[in-house]
Amino acid sequence: MASTMRREPLLQLLFFILSICSPKNTAAQPLKAESEALLKWRDSLQAAHVLNSSWSFLNSNYGPCHWDGIACSGDNTSIVKISLENQHLQGTLDHFDFAAFPSLAYLDLRGNNFSGSIPNAIGNLSKLSFLDMSVNQFSGSLPESIANLKNLVSINMSFNSLTGPLPTSIGQLPSLVNLTISDNLLTGAIPQTIGELKNLNFLDLDTNSLTGSIPAQIGNLSNLQLLFLEYNFLSGTIPPELWKLSKLTQLDLTSNFLPGTIPPSIGNMSNLYYLALNNNSLSGSLPPQMNNFTSLGFLYLSQNNLSGSLPSDICKGGKLIQFAAFNNHFTGPIPKSLRNCTSLSRLRLHGNQLNGSISEAFGSYPNLSYIDMSNNRLTGALSQNWGGCPRLEHLDFSNNHLTGKIPSSISQMAQLMEINISANYLTGEVPRGIGELSFLLKMDLSNNQISGGIPFEIGRLTKLQELDLSSNNLQGPIPEELGNCDELILLKVSNNSLSGTIPFQIGNLAQLQILLDLSNNMLMGSIPAQLGKLNYLERLNLSHNKLVGTIPSSLAGMLSLTSVDLSFNNLTGPLPNNPAFLNASAESFIGNLDLCGGLALQPCKPPSVGKSHMKSQKFLSIIIPVVAVLILIFLLIGIYKVWQKAMQRHDKRSILAETNHGKDLFSIWNYDGKLAYEDIVSATENFSDEYVIGRGAHGSVYRVELPTDQIVAVKKFNRTGSDVLTDMDFRNEIKALTEVRHRNIVKLYGFCKHPQCSFLVYEYIERGSLASILSSNKEAESLDWAKRVNIITGVADALSYMHHDHSVPVIHRDISSKNILLYPDFSACISDFGTARLLNPDSSNWTGLAGTHGYMAPELAYTMRVTEKCDVYSFGVVALEILMGRHPGELLSSLVILTRQELDVKLRDMLDQRIAAPGDQQEAEMVAAVAKLAVMCIDMKPESRPTMRSVSLHLSSPSRKHYLFKALQENHSNRYDAS
Repeated sequence: MASTMRREPLLQLLFFILSICSPKNTAAQPLKAESEALLKWRDSLQAAHVLNSSWSFLNSNYGPCHWDGIACSGDNTSIVKISLENQHLQGTLDHFDFAAFPSLAYLDLRGNNFSGSIPNAIGNLSKLSFLDMSVNQFSGSLPESIANLKNLVSINMSFNSLTGPLPTSIGQLPSLVNLTISDNLLTGAIPQTIGELKNLNFLDLDTNSLTGSIPAQIGNLSNLQLLFLEYNFLSGTIPPELWKLSKLTQLDLTSNFLPGTIPPSIGNMSNLYYLALNNNSLSGSLPPQMNNFTSLGFLYLSQNNLSGSLPSDICKGGKLIQFAAFNNHFTGPIPKSLRNCTSLSRLRLHGNQLNGSISEAFGSYPNLSYIDMSNNRLTGALSQNWGGCPRLEHLDFSNNHLTGKIPSSISQMAQLMEINISANYLTGEVPRGIGELSFLLKMDLSNNQISGGIPFEIGRLTKLQELDLSSNNLQGPIPEELGNCDELILLKVSNNSLSGTIPFQIGNLAQLQILLDLSNNMLMGSIPAQLGKLNYLERLNLSHNKLVGTIPSSLAGMLSLTSVDLSFNNLTGPLPNNPAFLNASAESFIGNLDLCGGLALQPCKPPSVGKSHMKSQKFLSIIIPVVAVLILIFLLIGIYKVWQKAMQRHDKRSILAETNHGKDLFSIWNYDGKLAYEDIVSATENFSDEYVIGRGAHGSVYRVELPTDQIVAVKKFNRTGSDVLTDMDFRNEIKALTEVRHRNIVKLYGFCKHPQCSFLVYEYIERGSLASILSSNKEAESLDWAKRVNIITGVADALSYMHHDHSVPVIHRDISSKNILLYPDFSACISDFGTARLLNPDSSNWTGLAGTHGYMAPELAYTMRVTEKCDVYSFGVVALEILMGRHPGELLSSLVILTRQELDVKLRDMLDQRIAAPGDQQEAEMVAAVAKLAVMCIDMKPESRPTMRSVSLHLSSPSRKHYLFKALQENHSNRYDAS
């Protein structure tokens, strides 16, 4: 308030001087009120520093017409445009004087953090034609005064928290072409007055809480081309007038409560390209007039009560890209036009009663990525034609009546990630070419009549996460190569005729979590002790085999076990000291020879003293003296080594005392230790603030130029205050960085630890932090889309290395844009390992809260258990921040519930507007794919997030622009494929 009062006389004096010096300048006086209104509003905002340097009378030409985001009329007498999108502004419109801008025609505030209500005074902008306040935090209801904006052509209020009904006065805007108020909290019915907007071309009210029926007056919008009303609570039958809108190209009524049938008049919509009626209560048969669509590209009819046959010529126009009609009651054969529908990329007809043979129903589809025909009554054999689908990622024909062999051409589907053909009548062997599917994540061939052995080539599927071969006629041994599939979380080969022993290599499957089921086979030998390394396994079933011997005591360490079944074997001896064993019921061990211990079995007898005991005593009497002599020898050698190292340290301390006056003890292995400390202190003038290039929670980072002309970064830690460095933080960072070596992880050159001065010496990363670059409009413009995707890829590669390729998994715990540095070529480098943890497989890995607010995984708030998935969540936030140019903030919670279809629509508004949109289709697809992957990483459920290895592989793949980033777990897939 004080600053504003001081400005008033200065402004008046300045205008007076200008009027004397420039008597012909008539622009200054009329713009005075508008300029003062802008400055007053700016002073009420938070984070308005982006405007301070521009919005000033000291700026060029002394007028607001040259301020950032401001444009004036041709004669510079009035402001006609205010464009402040994506400026990180915070505040309200309470201090915005709408009456001061009588000529304003364009107002764009999208992508900021504005809150509060939209003032009724907005009705004073009588010349306004364009209004965009989307992606903010506005609340309250839309004012009725919006009816005064007679010149309004486009209004966008999406992604806010607006409440109340849509005002009836909305119908009094005769020039309106675009009306978008999606993703809010609007309630009530759609007003009938909306039918008065004769020029309306685009109507989007999706994702609100609107109720009631769709008004019949909507049929009066004869120019309407796009209508989105999905994700509301609309009820009542669809008015017949709606089907008369012949210019409609896109219609989405998904996820409402709409009953009734689809009438023949839908054939009037000959221009439809996108039709989504899924997840309603529609019933009856589809009218044959739907065969007349010649432009249809997307058709979604899923999750209704529709019946009858599918339109036979649904791909008549040859443009059909996606067709989903799952979970209905459709009968009859697969539409014949789909055989030659080469444009098809996704087909989901599962959960119906479709019948007929598939042998000749499908052709070759160069663009097909997803097909699900499960849970139908289809017959016939899988054709070799499936080899002609090079982009296919998901193939599901489970729960049908298919016969014949698995086609060998399956090896040609190089992008295949999931295959499920379980619960059929397939015969023959598993093709050996299956090992060529290097991207395969899930394979389910269970409940068939497949014979032969398990091909050892399966061991080449190193990304495989789920393998189910159960309930077949498989014979022979379990191949030891299966131990190479170290990403497996589920392995089920039960109910076969497998023989031989359990390969100890199964113990290498360290990620096994959900299930290890080898039951109902003819396996022999003992249980490998290596199974005790399966630290994450929850369910173990080895029942109904011919296993012998004792249960290895190493299984006591499997603390994640919740269920165990070893029944009907020939096992003896005590149960392992593990709750899952000790608390299991008797049924888990029935049918064995002589097991003991636990709650359900007889107690174990203490060992008796007999001949074997006498022999062991005799053996010990011989071996103990030998061991004692060896221990003494090793002890003497150890004492000598310790003495030798002590003398070396003494010599080093002497040198340091001479050169550094005994100030510190440090290790800098890339420099001469006698000079490094003095060099650093001298180069920074005793750590002067002049050399600070960054500050963090525990200290400051300095730019240091050594006498060798090499530049390093020195992180000096605080000695006092609440943020003083803990010994654990210091040791964590040293331990983590001395054990990792990766091109995208900062290099540690050395350290100094002393009560008076502790610091770390790193390589110097020239461009600084990603956070600082994104916060600068000028620097952010240098980050084109290719650079941004490469930054995201580099971070993913580093995290994948830390989580999966290091001897002990390293969890960073503080992945954020401020801890990602950029090299001159804009490649990424992860820094600041002060909160890093080395995952101990023998502990629960519980931890205190650490990380940066806004990047921490939500489960840390209530479990405090650190896992790799914590870093995955933080990575997802950072990836979105890179694409959006700002932290996603409250969008995080809304993005994770979007379907893929919705995310595609929203993506345009999400991307950083400071740089040009992706230049071509390939680049656009690549950016969209990365965004979808980032959303997968911020799933609220840790188990539904992908691993960083999967993320890294998909980002690094040459075909990543074609990868649609469907979920890696079934529940995630359901969310993205709801349409």
